[in-house]
Amino acid sequence: MATLKLDNVHSSLNFQIKHMMVSKAKGEFTDFNVDFNGDLDNLDQANVTVTIPVTSIDTGNEDRDGHLRSGDFFEAEKYPNMVFESKSIKKVSDDEYEVTGDFTIKDVTREETFTVEYNGVSKSPMDGSTIAGFDVTGKVNREAYGMTWNAAIETGGVLLGKDVKFEGNFEFVVED
Repeated sequence: MATLKLDNVHSSLNFQIKHMMVSKAKGEFTDFNVDFNGDLDNLDQANVTVTIPVTSIDTGNEDRDGHLRSGDFFEAEKYPNMVFESKSIKKVSDDEYEVTGDFTIKDVTREETFTVEYNGVSKSPMDGSTIAGFDVTGKVNREAYGMTWNAAIETGGVLLGKDVKFEGNFEFVVED
């Protein structure tokens, strides 16, 4: 049994959404925590909780970030965190897993499944610590969480797509 301590310096959590029907708007969450408890040799028995303070959203545009923190989207003052709590982990191949759990945004909880690639472990040349790495991908329908704000565009369609794609790259220090 191991406890993994997230190395935020070597981890990232990015997202993208279709913009104006023809491109993608991208951003990241600069603050997040991943609690992992389990055995790296039996990942299907692990427990994972991801907590993301929504005020850490960063799209490179402060006006847009402020709008995303507002009641039109995250309503950050009332609902400061998005939280994912795993319920099951299913091994799909040698290094790929499907992690299903409860994802809560704005006090709405829905079951979601994310794909996780386990990249293995390595020894740090700096201090000899054991490092584990994971890549996570998935998507959620933002409207299912009450984030329905949108605007029609002149050429047809809407400003924002429904699906938000997530990509996380997480590095952990293994603590026994």
